[in-house]
Amino acid sequence: MHKIVALWAIPRSTSTAFEWMMRQRGGLDCLHEPFGEAWYQGEDPLWPRYKDGEKTTAGLTIESVWEDIQARAQKGPVFIKDFPHYINHMWSPEFLSHFTHAFLIRDPAKTISSIYNKWPDFDELEVGFPEQRALFDLLSALNGAPPPVIDSDDLLENPDAMVAAFCDAVGIPFLADAMRWEPGGDPSAHSWWDGGSFHANLAQSTGLKPQQRRYVEVADAPERVRRVYRRMKPHYDHLYQHRIRPA
Repeated sequence: MHKIVALWAIPRSTSTAFEWMMRQRGGLDCLHEPFGEAWYQGEDPLWPRYKDGEKTTAGLTIESVWEDIQARAQKGPVFIKDFPHYINHMWSPEFLSHFTHAFLIRDPAKTISSIYNKWPDFDELEVGFPEQRALFDLLSALNGAPPPVIDSDDLLENPDAMVAAFCDAVGIPFLADAMRWEPGGDPSAHSWWDGGSFHANLAQSTGLKPQQRRYVEVADAPERVRRVYRRMKPHYDHLYQHRIRPA
């Protein structure tokens, strides 16, 4: 089986921009939240806001997704970007041993306010910080050393150095040509959610760089949102202390 590089992120963490950069490399079978598609739209959806009549896909399950990833890895190297909370019931040492793991984190003040902007009725179980920390701690214990962690702000402020550090950590070459691209790409072609509307800014981008925020600050959000932020911040802080530092 070829290498399966897994970037474990949380929603609204610039992870799709990172995935888009990985697609520019060529030579990798890049998958956009494959486990998430089954979690949200599989034949037995697991997301907490699911209601009868929401979209489902017969035959699509977490298990069928894993079978597909393994079949792809038999043919060539694979890169997946996904969220740990979709598969926390599958974290056996044997399952985890198939991946080369890395983590992408982002300040919950930015992720949660962005989630609230897109989904005002979001459920706390969709945020993902506790599961991201739990997987990080489990892998650290299993492997005797922490897996690499990239912070979104570091990535956007110093993209070349941070991507080079990521590539070194997961054992793939750094390709400078993948860091820039022409605007007008179509990230929605790889997105199974809502036609890719979450990725409109990415479609007009030309590379990884800081983005101006255009949504409600956490301090101005309802108390429910502020409370979720307070609960998520310690999990982010825990991974932040292990982040790869920009050169």
